[in-house]
Amino acid sequence: MGHGGDVIAELTTDHREVEELFGKIEALPSGDEQRKKYADQAVIELVRHSIAEEAYLYPAVREFLPNGDGIADKELEDHAEAERTMKDLEAVDAGDPEFDRLIGELMAEIRSHVRDEEDNLFAQLRSAASEDELMKLGDKVRQAKKTAPTRPHPSAPDTPPANKLLAPGAGMVDRIRDALTGRGKD
Repeated sequence: MGHGGDVIAELTTDHREVEELFGKIEALPSGDEQRKKYADQAVIELVRHSIAEEAYLYPAVREFLPNGDGIADKELEDHAEAERTMKDLEAVDAGDPEFDRLIGELMAEIRSHVRDEEDNLFAQLRSAASEDELMKLGDKVRQAKKTAPTRPHPSAPDTPPANKLLAPGAGMVDRIRDALTGRGKD
């Protein structure tokens, strides 16, 4: 999933792709097995997206924005909450009534987070960082997503340097598990 452009364009494209998957889930009846497949795809994309934001976007927010520490800390809290929901979702089938509750909770958490990023954070970052810096961040985010985990790991570190060191190894294990189980495939 590499789209090109600066970090804001890259992450906004990710947001649209996840929203498209959410729409597919909402269009299907409760209990439909296809809902679980779309949920797995959404989780894969959300985890990769989150790992890249935690490794590169939020450190840049801390560096460039006046209240960057507070903003980044709130974003990391949002990620932790969504990651716990994704971990719980991983354990239930589409036919389980808990699936509907959890997917609804995840969609609400992510939609709120996306609105906040797109309405506030991205505009502030665009004003504070140069276009060159935003382009470099876009490249780093794209690179991070290639090796990032595809499954939620709520107890994994979410700040540099530990997250940058551990994410590629966890990502490799996740991709092997996904290949063996067919998770995330159409």
